[in-house]
Amino acid sequence: MSPFPPPSPPQMTLELLKQQNATTSNAILETFASNPSFRQLAEYEGTLTVNRDREDEDKLQVGIDYAKSKGVLDPHYIPEPYVQIDVLGKTPQDVAQLMLDRVNENSDSNSSSSSSGGSVIVLCGLSGTGKGTTVEVLKHKLIAQQKVPVSWSNGNVFRSVTLLATTWCEQKCHDHQFDKDKALTAANLQSFMKMLSFGKFNNNQWDIQITGLGYDKVLVSDIQNTLLKSPQVSKHIPTVAQMTQGEVVMFAADAVQQMSAEEGVVVLLEGREQTVNYVRTPLRFTLMLSDESLIGKRRAAQRLMAAALDDIVSSSNDTPPKEEDKVVREALESALVQMVKDIE
Repeated sequence: MSPFPPPSPPQMTLELLKQQNATTSNAILETFASNPSFRQLAEYEGTLTVNRDREDEDKLQVGIDYAKSKGVLDPHYIPEPYVQIDVLGKTPQDVAQLMLDRVNENSDSNSSSSSSGGSVIVLCGLSGTGKGTTVEVLKHKLIAQQKVPVSWSNGNVFRSVTLLATTWCEQKCHDHQFDKDKALTAANLQSFMKMLSFGKFNNNQWDIQITGLGYDKVLVSDIQNTLLKSPQVSKHIPTVAQMTQGEVVMFAADAVQQMSAEEGVVVLLEGREQTVNYVRTPLRFTLMLSDESLIGKRRAAQRLMAAALDDIVSSSNDTPPKEEDKVVREALESALVQMVKDIE
């Protein structure tokens, strides 16, 4: 037994709460470490997160298997091996630095760089392992090395294909309603993908351009927050995504290779292994937690800090500075009580 008393948890100040980052969530984990209600919420969030990840992976695998069955994806394709990083006890800065060290090692040995110096970094891992935060930290570190980090997501590709599929139904189906059996045939999907092109357009910026079915050189960046998020697109994305995994994966692989061919460009690709496997790169990382209970604890802490800050911001701003810490603690405890009540 240690002769020294355990360290006190960090003081939950308003300034710390406003950061809404890993430092904030870690402070909440320490503050509520022995709180039974927090443990209950964390267990609930952990189970919910793991089950959701498994369900998403199962649905995604159906789409990948379908793509293999119709010859869009090579069923014998083998990706380069992944480097596993246990994030337990590490900050996002620590994790990002481990990745960057590996990138620099590969760059020095000419195994990760294209002929013009670009590269691709693939990052996978379960929800709650800090992928998003790690990517943001990694971007800053790459910029400090005079690299140009570019993030890629398949989301807008799926939305673009869904837009074309719904538009086709409006034009071709007698009732103008979405019909997946008519819209998502092999011939139509091939046609839709040809209507999408990736390259540099306005102001020499990378973008996706849509041309066909009445869309004339429409840039995704111009409609990503409007037309691509309209109800007609959003409600049909799951159906279209399951049928087009292979097509979108191959489109993404080509786009990523185009971007990484530029000198100094580092493409950051975050996603599930089933899809990012098809992008050729030796720089593959999987974040994992040897203590999986932390997944739920982190998610619970994130929910608490967001709810507490929202409560404080929406209430009176006349709190004297000397009482701010008390207000923060009360807001966190109040949010915890409500969240536990909601799951009981």
